[in-house]
Order: sequence, then structure tokens, then C-alpha cells
Amino acid sequence: MDIKLLIFGILMIAFVFVFLKIYFKEKQETKYKITTKNIVRVGIFGAIAAILYILVKFPVPFLPPFLEFHFDEVPVLIASFAYGPIPGLCVLFIKTIIKLPFTNSLGVGEISDLIYGAALILPAAILYKKNRRFKSVIVGLGIGCVLEIAVSLVLNIYLMIPFYMNMMEFSEEAILQLCQMANPAIVDVKWSYGLIAVLPFNLTKNVAIIILTIATYKSTHRFIDKLQN
Repeated sequence: MDIKLLIFGILMIAFVFVFLKIYFKEKQETKYKITTKNIVRVGIFGAIAAILYILVKFPVPFLPPFLEFHFDEVPVLIASFAYGPIPGLCVLFIKTIIKLPFTNSLGVGEISDLIYGAALILPAAILYKKNRRFKSVIVGLGIGCVLEIAVSLVLNIYLMIPFYMNMMEFSEEAILQLCQMANPAIVDVKWSYGLIAVLPFNLTKNVAIIILTIATYKSTHRFIDKLQN
């Protein structure tokens, strides 16, 4: 079996395991009801996240053009803080499903973004659910930021780049040339690309998402509830 597929499979199994563990734990600890109101909330946030994911994205100077900024994790984080980890993950799934018909990576990019988003969101949502204080938000987002960067490094180096090379018939030289056009310091499509491009990209994106989430949480949450009512 291809080592990249094995790594991807292990990560997907781990993701499903974490999702189910959180779901059944929440089901035991709380009486979260699947009501029309809750479905509408998740649907609205999912639609907002999908719109941001599809329409609002742009490349970053000095980084390869296929690494694009997008802010769809902001509504996902807001929903996670407001309603809990499970509704937040549902918003993440809805956003991904809506985006899939527009994929240009056979769905691999969208699934990877789903995993990245879960890595960022779950620690913050779980900690905030246990202790609804601003300190929990900061600690959870910090843990999520580090976890998301680690996951993105592994997936980019061992899945995304090999996928483009093997399935979409991009040569390693072509990908490296594209990276070096943005930043000549990148000397290969392995850890040089990961540390010089993927790491600063995700760090910058996560900091921007965290700032936007904290700045817009209260107003967005109240607006959605008023809109629904």
C-alpha cells in the first residue's frame, strides 16, 4: 500500500473516531435537541461558510499561488462557540459538501481543508464548552492553531503534493518551479516547501481567522438569532 494513502487513511479514521467520541460524550452530558431552530442555525452558518470558501479567497505574496487565503473557518468557529463542537462540525461538513461540486482537486483539497478546519476548531470548541471563559477561547485556539499547522504540514508533504504529481500529472519540477517563482528559497517540494511556505501560510491564516472570530463573535451570533426569530 502507498504510504501516502496509508497516512491519509489513518488521519481520516482518527478524525471519525474523534467526531464519534465527542458526539456520544455530548449526548451523555447534555440534552442537545435536534430542533428546527438548531437545524436552521447550522444551515445558516454552513451557507455563510460555503460562500466564504467559494468566493472569498486570494493568494499571498511570496507564497505559491495554490496556497490561498480563505476565511470560512470564522463562521464555523462562531457556531462552535455558540452551540457546541457537534454543531460546529456539522457546519464544517455542510461547507465542504457545498464546495465539492466546484472542486478542481477531485475532492482531495476539500477533504484536506475539512481535516485542517477540524484540527483548528475542535480544541477551542471543547475547551470553551467545559469552561465558558475568554481564557478558554485563547488557550483552545492556540492549541488548535498548533495542531492545524502540524496536520497541514503532514498532509501537504505526504498527500497533496504526491496527489498532484501522480493523479493530476504535474511533474515535481513544475511544482517546484511554481513555488520558486513565488519564493526562490524553496529548494524542494518536501520539508523546504513545508517549512518555508505551508507553515507561515497557515500560521498567518490562523492568526487572521482567530482575530476576526474574536472581533465578530458577539455581533454575528446575535444577528443570526435575530434573523432566525
